[in-house]
Amino acid sequence: MNRLATLAILLTLSSVLYGQKPRARDLGVPFDGSPGKWNAITDVQGVQVGHSTIISGKGEHIIGKGPVRTGVTAIFPRGKKFSPVYANWYSLNGNGEMTGTTWVTESGFLETPIMITNTNSVGLVRDAVLKWYVDHGWYEDGEVWYTYPVVGETYDGYFNDIYGFHVKEKHVYEAISNATGGKVEEGNVGGGTGMVCLGFKGGIGTASRLVHIKDSTYTVGVLVQSNFGSKRNFTVAGVPVGRELKDTLNYKIKELPKSRRQEGDGSIIVVVATDAPLLPHQLKRIAQRVPLGIGMVGGRGSNGSGDIFIAFSTANKEAFSRDGNTMVETLANDRISPLFEATVQGVGEAIINAMVAAETLEGINGNTAYALPHDLLISVLKKYNRLE
Repeated sequence: MNRLATLAILLTLSSVLYGQKPRARDLGVPFDGSPGKWNAITDVQGVQVGHSTIISGKGEHIIGKGPVRTGVTAIFPRGKKFSPVYANWYSLNGNGEMTGTTWVTESGFLETPIMITNTNSVGLVRDAVLKWYVDHGWYEDGEVWYTYPVVGETYDGYFNDIYGFHVKEKHVYEAISNATGGKVEEGNVGGGTGMVCLGFKGGIGTASRLVHIKDSTYTVGVLVQSNFGSKRNFTVAGVPVGRELKDTLNYKIKELPKSRRQEGDGSIIVVVATDAPLLPHQLKRIAQRVPLGIGMVGGRGSNGSGDIFIAFSTANKEAFSRDGNTMVETLANDRISPLFEATVQGVGEAIINAMVAAETLEGINGNTAYALPHDLLISVLKKYNRLE
């Protein structure tokens, strides 16, 4: 056993002992770019993330009872207060849902947290967020205004009793309550609990990049809920890992719900945050670069996939006003390319982090999604000389 493999094992054992899951970099996976302190979307100051994870039952699928493998994830751009940020969104393939995006494009602002859950719980989560606003005085001085919560989804019905509608208002409140800065839990958590990705267990992943433009340093942070892709296309650091592991731990579906699912179908929601001073049209350009990162790891934007992305900037804190003119700062378009590159890098790493953190999951009728085996990943990367 060489030094790198030994180090990877020690890091994995240390992570288990101290309750921290290993991440892709802990295993030695090479990535371009420099991450922030947490290598997470929360490296963008003010951003907070929280999860509510719902796991119960085992065995036979009984609609309304379980088994349950689902949850909710909450992302706040500037903490739990009404503080609109410039934002925009983009859809690579629209076989999915993200509510509130029409007004984001029309107004240029994101006025709400971003919530992510399963496909059938979008409406409940949206309504619960509205109630949370009322209960917690989201608007200053008791002002009453309309708002459109942003809620995205991916489908977990192969492992979760999705038509049992197990996400409740209390879970939305829990995800919001749990939202904090710092380290972000990854893998089988929150909205990512019942998801698969590129042939293995998927879920929530995050990453960040520090970007130096002239005399300024900016941060780009990414969070993904990954539930997409075909194993045969799975690529890590340019290595065809999926093809090398094509006969290894293929996920097991004992009984399919009625479905027309084809290989490669699935979805991914991506949230990109930055503290660079970007205007809405520039944030649209950021969101449009997300597919390049997905493609690097094997995504193809299949017909049955909902690939929906939203980007926001926490700069220009005084930009939002209902009745007055404001002064804002913006980065020149000729200087924006490093942020594009950081976005692509962050998306790719966030997806791999989700898969590295994810654990084998058994759901309805014994349907099983297997975790990406760390030892085999290291072995394949070594075979292609991507690790020493």
